Amino acid sequence: MNVLVDTSIWIDYLRGGRHSQDLDILIDENLIVVNDLILSELIPSLIIQEQTKLIALLRLLPAQSVSINWNEIREIQTRCMKKGFNGIGIPDLIVAQNAMQHNIPLYTLDKHFRWLADVTSLKLFM
Repeated sequence: MNVLVDTSIWIDYLRGGRHSQDLDILIDENLIVVNDLILSELIPSLIIQEQTKLIALLRLLPAQSVSINWNEIREIQTRCMKKGFNGIGIPDLIVAQNAMQHNIPLYTLDKHFRWLADVTSLKLFM
C-alpha cells in the first residue's frame, strides 16, 4: 500500500522529528508517493539551502498525478464549513482530493486533514 506523504511529515523528518522513524520504514519499504503540489511546497526552500542531493532524491519518488475537480473542492469546503471546520486552504483540499482520487492514505501532521477525513472518504496513515 502506497502512502502519500504530506509536507508536514517531510518537514518533521528533515528536522529529525518524532516521525522520522516511521518515515524511514516507509522509505525502506518503498511505499512513499508524492505529488507536484507537495514537491512545490518543499523544493523552493531546499533550493535556497542548496540541498541539491535531497532535491534530486525527492524528484525520484513516484508522483501521483494531480487532477483538480473544482466542483468537488467547493463541495468539500462547504461540508467542512458546515461542520465548523474553517480555515482549510485550497492546497490542503487539493492534496486530500489527490489522495482520495488515487485511493491512498495520507501521512500528515496537519489537523486540517483530520477534519477533512471527518467529512470525506480521505484515509489517513496512522
